[in-house]
Amino acid sequence: MAGWGGFFFSLLNYKTEKYVIAENRKIGILFRLYQLAVLGYIIGWVFVVKKGYQEKEEAVQTSVITKLKGVTLTNTSEAGPYLWSAEDYVIPPNGEQVFFIVTNYIETPNQRLGFCAESFKVPNGRCQIDDDCIEGEAVTAGHGIKTGVCLNSTGTCEIHAWCPVEHSRRPTEPLLSEAENFTIYIKNFIRFPKFEFSKSNVLETSNENYLKTCTYNKDSHPYCPIFHLRDLVSSTGYDFQDMAVKGGSVGILIEWNCDLDKDYSQCNPQYSFTRLDINLNNSITSGYNFRYARYYKDQTGETYRTLYKVYGIRFDIMINGKAGKFNIVPTIIAIGSGVALLGAGAFACDMILLYMMNTSSFYREKKFEIINFGKEKIKDKDEKGRHRERRSRKLAAEKGAANSVKKAEEGEPAVESIAESQPGVEKRGPTIPRNTGQRYSAVLSQQSAEPKHHITFSAHN
Repeated sequence: MAGWGGFFFSLLNYKTEKYVIAENRKIGILFRLYQLAVLGYIIGWVFVVKKGYQEKEEAVQTSVITKLKGVTLTNTSEAGPYLWSAEDYVIPPNGEQVFFIVTNYIETPNQRLGFCAESFKVPNGRCQIDDDCIEGEAVTAGHGIKTGVCLNSTGTCEIHAWCPVEHSRRPTEPLLSEAENFTIYIKNFIRFPKFEFSKSNVLETSNENYLKTCTYNKDSHPYCPIFHLRDLVSSTGYDFQDMAVKGGSVGILIEWNCDLDKDYSQCNPQYSFTRLDINLNNSITSGYNFRYARYYKDQTGETYRTLYKVYGIRFDIMINGKAGKFNIVPTIIAIGSGVALLGAGAFACDMILLYMMNTSSFYREKKFEIINFGKEKIKDKDEKGRHRERRSRKLAAEKGAANSVKKAEEGEPAVESIAESQPGVEKRGPTIPRNTGQRYSAVLSQQSAEPKHHITFSAHN
């Protein structure tokens, strides 16, 4: 219990710093190198690279508008020649942040509602007898509803569906191979609400023909928002014609890093491109396709359709951004963090001196000093008592000396008379302590016939 009590009482003690200069060159060099490293980190990394003196905002508000242009002609055995324009190959056609461009397709024309055989490619549609085709049951991953009849000619169930079902194979070459020459115009608006800052990726120029003639180039036209699909796909490291066969997914990243301490014109977008779908060893997960249909009516009013299974490239436009502007609060925080790191260096050097060196005990004795105010008060009282005693002794000594001097002065005539009355004996004057004024008497010689004069030397303070 006493140990715990001492521990809790020790928590109430106050500790203050005591500076000790340790003449150890190794520790001194280590400490200075650490200080230089911290200063380099604060100035180089925190302030220059990361701009730690700025207030940051990453909640960018953004809007994207896209527009594609270009035409191409296809000619297939099913549909003959067909002219594709942006209204046909762009899905959706209204210019959103995510859009799809058709580069290849499988066409199944003139489909009408009726009864026909299921495709042999559908496992659930295969049969050997009628019992394998349960009437009214939908074909899993198929094209229609089973009628209960097994068609021996195809080995599949008869279904009620849009007939004939899709059966063609995907072309090995993209039918819309000229799509690589299509252009895409990406208009992006951003806003940082904290700083009330807004801007667009369209270069601000008075030249009205600029957007009609420019095409994005990283070196010559880095701020032109019009891209060729061929250049855009090649920037991902892939060939457009190879990707156009099975389709794919491409990400367009627009990065806004704005230093608002600089001029408005210095805030410009940076573009980067990457392929998002997996394309490893012709993996089944690579590519992009879906189906849609176009519906018509014949002269009798019966509905029929043309089914398209389209392959193409999906584009995802992603916007990231952050802005920074000078503010005193993050500046003070960054400086305070640096000061704390400097203190960590002193702590590390102290630990080395206290616990990792042969002279650790000596350094510990010099660094730490315990002050007990109770003992110090008793010590002060003893010192005061001894001081009073010394003072009283000094006063008594001075008083005694003064009395002895007085008595000596009074006794001088008596000495002289005794000396005269006893001429045969040589007499000296009284000896007075030097610290109270020295006086010396001449020796009275009895042999001299003439009386000698008495000479007294006084030392005057």
